[in-house]
Amino acid sequence: MTASETNEASNFAPNIRPDCTDELKAALGRRIMVIDGAMGTAIQRDRPDEAGYRGDRFTEWPTALQGNNDLLTLTQPQIIEGIHREYLEAGADILETNTFNANAISLSDYDMADLAYELNYAGAALARKAADEFSTPEKPRYVAGAIGPTTRTASISPDVNDPGARNVSYDQLVAAYLESASGLVDGGADLLIIETIFDSLNAKAAVFAVETLFEQRGRRWPLIISGTITDASGRTLSGQVTEAFWNAIRHAKPIAVGLNCALGAPEMRPYIAEMSRIADTFVSCYPNAGLPNAFGEYDESPERQASYIA
Repeated sequence: MTASETNEASNFAPNIRPDCTDELKAALGRRIMVIDGAMGTAIQRDRPDEAGYRGDRFTEWPTALQGNNDLLTLTQPQIIEGIHREYLEAGADILETNTFNANAISLSDYDMADLAYELNYAGAALARKAADEFSTPEKPRYVAGAIGPTTRTASISPDVNDPGARNVSYDQLVAAYLESASGLVDGGADLLIIETIFDSLNAKAAVFAVETLFEQRGRRWPLIISGTITDASGRTLSGQVTEAFWNAIRHAKPIAVGLNCALGAPEMRPYIAEMSRIADTFVSCYPNAGLPNAFGEYDESPERQASYIA
């Protein structure tokens, strides 16, 4: 069964949200809005095993599924909704969907490419449910449809002995991103966030896919674009410095642009300062809580992190 046939068979009812662009811009003009925190490390607290990832629906699936965090939206929705609720209770204005790798390319590692649309729809719907329960006229809560970089890169060879080799094409990326974004907006996302960008060509494919979606639907959704500076070199994995990254995606007219992941707040701060200086839009940042210690845990406190990034 193809992805399109799966979508038709499932008959997901679209829950298209009204355009909140002006509302978000007004709020961002008044104050710092708070996005939620990490999903993967929160999932690790519950430590679901292979059976937990499979749930009832995928008990006979031929491929190992542990580690497919996006699948938990379907098999363990109470875990994902519980995480959403924790962040809402902590004061988050924006929830990200549990869809970081819910694209046909990444899901192919689990032989689940055909579930991409469903996972994005379900991820948005679950976050929407939680956000609506906490939202008030004084403090509306928004759902950001999370679009990750995929597990493959269009600019970098997977084989050190063959620099020209590629394991994904631009067109494959566009198709995967378009399917994911479609599921997110149909499931009730208020905005889209293309995040953890380490390859600008992947990012351009994602932007093209999102623009294609906007054209197909006859309207736009607010868009956040967030890159990843991988180390002290101040560059993305594909070699771009902050200004080059901004110039590569500014045509998408994002409501906000920024950086996430990889670095702790002190290390990220100078690059965020540069982005704030050069970008003609709002700026976002959500760093790691420092770098992992010898036990794989993170030592940076919320207070210390806030003092660097606020």
